[in-house]
Amino acid sequence: MWDPAFLISFVPVLLFSLTFHEFAHAWSAYRLGDPTAAAMGRLTLNPIRHLDLFGTIVLVISGFRFGWAKPVPVNPYNFRDPKFGMFLSAAAGPAANILLAFGCGLILRWLGPPISGGGGGLGMAIYQVFFVGLMMNLSLAFFNLIPLPPLDGSKILMGLAPAQWEVPLLRLQQVGPMILIGIIAIGFIAHVPILWMFIGPPVKLFVWLFSGITLGF
Repeated sequence: MWDPAFLISFVPVLLFSLTFHEFAHAWSAYRLGDPTAAAMGRLTLNPIRHLDLFGTIVLVISGFRFGWAKPVPVNPYNFRDPKFGMFLSAAAGPAANILLAFGCGLILRWLGPPISGGGGGLGMAIYQVFFVGLMMNLSLAFFNLIPLPPLDGSKILMGLAPAQWEVPLLRLQQVGPMILIGIIAIGFIAHVPILWMFIGPPVKLFVWLFSGITLGF
């Protein structure tokens, strides 16, 4: 976990991926007519403006397996269509991560498989950075698409759901965070990758689609 090579390649990619995700929320909300996040200084790629203190501590304690950034504030009543505006602003975060993953995948295709053995240190390091970027951004995207509050997937579902679903979904907003924490806690305690069971298949599929790399885990 604390291997210097790991930290050098992983931590900057993680910070940029989280920052770009939150920036996308703020930018899309601003473009749709809501200046709330911009007024609070969140329309920026400065990671310090998006870091959550407790989420960062949890990230370090968990060995960089779980954590979160500061949620971007959005006022849906500033949108012309509040429901559709929330859908678009929520979807912007995962979409931004998928875009970054696509870029990393294209670069990996261009680089080709790293050559093992003599003189390949720099090439291997560059390859690792973009592979981490590919995996990190796809994992963030599909994790956030899980339709449980406070994840983006719950807001996307609210934007797509028919009117008769609104009351049950609003009730889910109250218990969703506890359900999510419970799932994560059970997974850590039981050493069972519960979340990976859900996001692993689409992550593997898009890794192959974007880079041509087949994952065996």
